[in-house]
Amino acid sequence: MNCDKAKNMKSCNCTYPCARKGRCCECLEYHRRSGELPACYFTAAAERTYDRSVENYLRSRGG
Repeated sequence: MNCDKAKNMKSCNCTYPCARKGRCCECLEYHRRSGELPACYFTAAAERTYDRSVENYLRSRGG
């Protein structure tokens, strides 16, 4: 699978400096292995905490 990094960068809201930025398939795989969600699931405020846990996602969405 080819990731179009330039296209993905236009909508990537991740503020963490990382080599996977713009490579969504790699980012998803990494966070899935870690039991986390990628930045694109989070609001801007929740993303800036760098807490990618499912619990933080649910809190940020009022769940």
